[in-house]
Amino acid sequence: MASPMVVGMSVAGVVFLTMGGIVAARDVADAEGLDKLIALACVFFAAPLGVFGMEHLTDASEIAQLVPSWMPGHMFWAYFVGVALVAAALSLSLKRHLRLTGMLVALMFFLFVLMMHIPGVAEHPRDRFFWAIAFRDLTFGSGALALAAAMTPGASRTRDQAAVTVARVFIGVALVVYGVEHFLHPGFAPGVPLAKVMPAWVPLPYLWAYLTGAVLLIAGVAILINRYTRDAAVWAGLVMVLLTVFLYVPILATARSAGDIVVGLNYVFDTLMFGGAILLLALNFSRYRMTMESEQPAEINVLQRG
Repeated sequence: MASPMVVGMSVAGVVFLTMGGIVAARDVADAEGLDKLIALACVFFAAPLGVFGMEHLTDASEIAQLVPSWMPGHMFWAYFVGVALVAAALSLSLKRHLRLTGMLVALMFFLFVLMMHIPGVAEHPRDRFFWAIAFRDLTFGSGALALAAAMTPGASRTRDQAAVTVARVFIGVALVVYGVEHFLHPGFAPGVPLAKVMPAWVPLPYLWAYLTGAVLLIAGVAILINRYTRDAAVWAGLVMVLLTVFLYVPILATARSAGDIVVGLNYVFDTLMFGGAILLLALNFSRYRMTMESEQPAEINVLQRG
């Protein structure tokens, strides 16, 4: 019998991907070229939020142990964050209250970085996985911040506004760091450079790492210097989506135990969400126009291509 956590996470992934895909269908049809991928940015970002929210709600006792020791009510925060993640996934999938949701999700992930990941890095400065997790959540927060910036009323929205600049710099730094990591540790699965070793059945494993590292490094530099930002972000996001589909979904499909399935789900949706965050940055540098819940074109993204 499948565990409640496996069922909850799997159902959430299917539901939010399907819901978001249906809502985004018009945008995908109207967009041209690689902008079709940008049109799916909210879907790629929302579905993982729902999956991780269900993980919090079905495994709250384990999640509660990650709450800083000085904070009271560990179980409350595990459930609270779980509900907040599911609510954010609904908002993004349905394209409702996007600016507010983007700001709140950005705040949440930036607090995770400040309260959990920076102390972890300070305690284990030589452990590259602590750094990788910190940059991962920093990118998640930056993607949400970029979404909020894209939804800002047109009178105050420019590509040089502070929120876009902060998101661009944080994401650019993360991509450069991850790109270098792929060249230094090519035996590990590419994407977000965590502890999973490349499976033995994958052909040319080092080639996957080197190609991914090259794309992330070049894209990160381009984003940092703000040249061809839209194209750099789209290509980096595309690589993450392709890794999700052609590497991590097969890894998940080969999992047999409940524990391995949960790990596989985390890698699938971590990678997809990382790609979605990068594509949300591209939203601010594209001519692509997103339709909102009213199905009227929003006044967003009329900027010239980066």
